[in-house]
Amino acid sequence: MAVTLDEQLLEILACPAPDHAPLRVGSPGDPQGDALTCTSCGRVFPVRDGIPVLLLDEVVAGPDAEGNQDGSSVDGA
Repeated sequence: MAVTLDEQLLEILACPAPDHAPLRVGSPGDPQGDALTCTSCGRVFPVRDGIPVLLLDEVVAGPDAEGNQDGSSVDGA
């Protein structure tokens, strides 16, 4: 299901990382998914029950996800 957010809200939402880049609807693998993706760093934030969860601890893909972007774990193991 595609995220349906008010256009004005989507215009003011930004990635909570220091660069504060705009967000776009969907994820790289699913443009219609319930997620918002940072246009700069690529972090993917979930949208639960129509509410964007813009917490760095909740990132589902991108630099802050469980593993690095290349698929290796954060601790190098």
